[in-house]
Amino acid sequence: MHLALTFLLTALALPCNAAEPPRRPVHTYSIVARDAATGDLGVAVQSHWFSVGSAVPWAEAGVGAVATQSFTEPSYGALGLALMKAGKSAPEALKALLAADADREVRQVAMVDAQGRSAAHTGAKCIQAAGHEVGEGFTVEANLMDKATVWPAMAKAFKGAKGDLADRLLAALRAAQAEGGDIRGQQSAAILIVKGKPSGQPWNDRLFDLRVEDHPDPLKELGRLIQLRRAYILMDQGDGFVTAAKWQEAKTAYEAAAKLAPGVWEMPFWQAVALASSGKLSEALPIFNRVFAAEPFWKRLVPRLADVDQLPKDPALLKAIQAQ
Repeated sequence: MHLALTFLLTALALPCNAAEPPRRPVHTYSIVARDAATGDLGVAVQSHWFSVGSAVPWAEAGVGAVATQSFTEPSYGALGLALMKAGKSAPEALKALLAADADREVRQVAMVDAQGRSAAHTGAKCIQAAGHEVGEGFTVEANLMDKATVWPAMAKAFKGAKGDLADRLLAALRAAQAEGGDIRGQQSAAILIVKGKPSGQPWNDRLFDLRVEDHPDPLKELGRLIQLRRAYILMDQGDGFVTAAKWQEAKTAYEAAAKLAPGVWEMPFWQAVALASSGKLSEALPIFNRVFAAEPFWKRLVPRLADVDQLPKDPALLKAIQAQ
């Protein structure tokens, strides 16, 4: 085995400090999957535990995705991705990490690599009902469930769902909850999706990275955040079209964003700024008018933008905008 991989596995196998407090199971149910059409990789999770998104989901563009749960060992995420990046398949990576972990029987871990190869492990000492199902390009896994039909319901929902990867992951979580979900109830949820092909800029490779830390209905809130994220993606696309002077495409993207996020007045404000800065003042003014009527403080921002070249330093233009 490559020396670096040997070091990683050795690090995982170091004995635990006997003085550490006992760990508690922080996870309920999750899904790890690859989108066969785009290659995108993702994890979605819901738990009766605070901030589940800070521990369970891991993903790297062009490499793979991991969920580490039950009595969670976060190093499965980092080391699993490292092994897959080094060329191991998801089943090979999981097998190697389990072999190095003396506490493997309290773990529940799942992995999918960039080729769609998938693997999962449910230790014998995971709290029942606990289990997993491995399918083509995905895994579903759950522990501390009210009943053992939860993860099969997740698999069925994922395979039958339409839409992009975020839609299908969320469908699996909703199916789990509809089947009874965690015996303890709900508290937090998260979704992490990365691109199938790395861009060399990891900060641009995360399509969705959303967390609901503490909420009475975390899946409903996660669904709202996913829609809001889609709106901001469309805003970014609109800005790109403006830069390329593709005005019709920009208008379409901006309008779609506004429909997804009604009441978020910052979106039409920046749309109007982009139009006004590009000589489209007649189109911008009605948008400014609606924004200022809803939230007047945006009007005070207009001259400050001109001071930093985010709007033209044209007194007539600024006066026309502020007259709305």
